Amino acid sequence: MKIALIGATGFVGSAVLTELLSRGHSVTALARHPDKLAAQPRLQVVKTDVTDAAQVARAVAGHDAIVSAYNPGWSEPEIYRLFGLGYDGILAGAKQAGVLRVLAVGGAGSLEVAPGLQLVDTPEFPAEWKQGALAARDLLTRLRGEKELEWSFISPPIALAPGERTGQYRTGGDQLLPGQGEAPAGISVADLAVAIVDEIETPKHTRQRFTVAN
Repeated sequence: MKIALIGATGFVGSAVLTELLSRGHSVTALARHPDKLAAQPRLQVVKTDVTDAAQVARAVAGHDAIVSAYNPGWSEPEIYRLFGLGYDGILAGAKQAGVLRVLAVGGAGSLEVAPGLQLVDTPEFPAEWKQGALAARDLLTRLRGEKELEWSFISPPIALAPGERTGQYRTGGDQLLPGQGEAPAGISVADLAVAIVDEIETPKHTRQRFTVAN
């Protein structure tokens, strides 16, 4: 397949890039700073400001799908506003280019820890992550009202860290998946990338949010 990847220099995006290339897909990485990505076979890098829908449309035209791990940075003071602006450009650009399959990587904050209670709304949720989590939750709400795009939204579990690629994972819906005892399950970023590429290759969660855990 020919995949457009946004966020390829980030923690999740770089793992997705590795997984896509390892499976023989051709990847176009949309990057604000193309020099951060080393040359690799089947990888094209296009300098793109994702807040500009026209730039996004030009970069993704002719692709089979878009994977977006876009995040302005958890330490960015304006993460909420910039996250929204970025997805304004990404979603509009996808529509302009006619690339309707879009998988967005969100966060765990909008997963339910109890019926009707999302993680981001609990008193224990760290303040430094809250604005980013709220931005991702609002994106999910926006996608759920989307009638044109064939979107999917993946929420990692709370514990997302470097680790080995096992190629195995469990899937869930809007609730945190349980691990041992009552603790939320985690996943390695490599296995999160496996789940993302599996969904692109064989869609099972079109117009749905899903979560994964080992």
